Amino acid sequence: MTSPAPTGVPATYTDDQKHADMQVLHSMGYAQELERRMSRFSNFAISFSIICILSGGINSLAQATSGAGGAAIGIGWPLGCAVSAVFAIAMAQIASAYPTAGGLYHWGSILGNRFVGWLTAWFNLLGLVTVLGAINVGTYYFFYGAFGPALGMSDTIGTRIGFLVVITALQAVINHVGIGLTAKLTDFSGSLILVTSVVLALTFLACAPSWDVARLFTFHNYSGAAGGNVWPEMSTGWAFLLGLLLPIYTITGYDASAHTSEETRDAASAVPKGMVSSVLWSSIAGYIVLCSFVLMIPDMDAAAAQGWNVFFWAMDTQVPALWRDILYAAIFVAQFLCGMATVTSVSRMIFAFSRDGGLPASKTLAAVHPRFRTPVPAIWTGAVLSVLFVWGTSLVSFGETSAYAIVVSCTVIFLFFSFAIPIVAGLLAYGGAKWPKMGPWNIGRGPFMLAGILSILAMVLIFVLGVQPPNDNALYITLGFLVVSGLVWVLFERRRFMGPPIGAEIAKRQAAIRAAESAVGETR
Repeated sequence: MTSPAPTGVPATYTDDQKHADMQVLHSMGYAQELERRMSRFSNFAISFSIICILSGGINSLAQATSGAGGAAIGIGWPLGCAVSAVFAIAMAQIASAYPTAGGLYHWGSILGNRFVGWLTAWFNLLGLVTVLGAINVGTYYFFYGAFGPALGMSDTIGTRIGFLVVITALQAVINHVGIGLTAKLTDFSGSLILVTSVVLALTFLACAPSWDVARLFTFHNYSGAAGGNVWPEMSTGWAFLLGLLLPIYTITGYDASAHTSEETRDAASAVPKGMVSSVLWSSIAGYIVLCSFVLMIPDMDAAAAQGWNVFFWAMDTQVPALWRDILYAAIFVAQFLCGMATVTSVSRMIFAFSRDGGLPASKTLAAVHPRFRTPVPAIWTGAVLSVLFVWGTSLVSFGETSAYAIVVSCTVIFLFFSFAIPIVAGLLAYGGAKWPKMGPWNIGRGPFMLAGILSILAMVLIFVLGVQPPNDNALYITLGFLVVSGLVWVLFERRRFMGPPIGAEIAKRQAAIRAAESAVGETR
């Protein structure tokens, strides 16, 4: 007989299941300080919310429409989604075996070594902090484009940063008060994205002057002035390849399922399924919405010339005003919740890295609030850093390019590097002493090896595309980061940073684990 589940946790989560989840965590040397309030759907929803096709898919549309035209969506979107999918499949296999917060860092350390884990953590952390800033900047510009003219807004640095401070603070407050509220809102976000996507697609098709499906498979070179100078002038082939950045940039963030492992029930099964299903459904929903949008466009040449304003131009041209504003409101809420879920992800990364001493002030950053059961210092640190990043880089320019735009161009490179490093370590460790036992979600050695090798090839493609003009400065920033990281490791961290507990160290932690769980009221 089992005791009743805690408030907010379905009765189907029994004491035996809870004990099994805790035992997995204890076996890796960590305490159950965070609270397991997330269902399988919630774990899917947090990644689905961060991917948010209503955020990246809309805010970055010009990468396709001002590049290779309709074919960049009709052909390019599924190809780009396949790139993200191979990463998700390979990472899901590892996540099933090692379901911990800050998963990627842990995987790199266990399957590789201390340096591999440390480097993975920094790539992931920098990527998450900058992507949080970029998501909320995108939300600002969507709000400005949708409602700014009616509100008399002016696009100044002060307005932009003020907007970011308000919405990032709200996102942090929601995360602060408990994973229960966050999970409910991400569940709502997942449903909102799906429903809004369907409504958007139907609206686009209803408002289309005709359904010229051939447009989705027609290549046209809009680089240079013809595309509002979104891309510099180049060949049609390069314009198409660079258009792959639209789905690749959009379909990321599924590592959030891994970051919330310690708050997810039956994490070893739920987390890998959440990662893979979030990519699958985002890819399908995004394809339907964006193909419908391309069909709605009255004139592809005129649309390409709009550059980054193509979405608002098409909506203003084709969709009735009242209905358009209702859709704008739904999209804005989805984008806000996308940022909220990203705060969750970055805070769990900070928390996990800090509890192993990876960051300055680690003891403070690894603290968990005894009432809310959330890593409060990590939440607010991630939120503040994202705003400071946007503010600081907005004040500096190199020629005609702001430092913000240069750093953001590195964000996805940093994130995918943090995905690729533990995947490579996993390929080398799979089936050996470092990875002797596979998790319950096991696709088999052959499929995992194939997904891992394809991920490496995809990483090469992402890096090459990510450092092309106008983002060529990303090459120097990435290489500079690698050099600085190497020096910091050799001079400082190699002797200081011990990484996650391994072997005998796990047994030594059992008393500390019991004390940590007692401090937050967790019972065994």
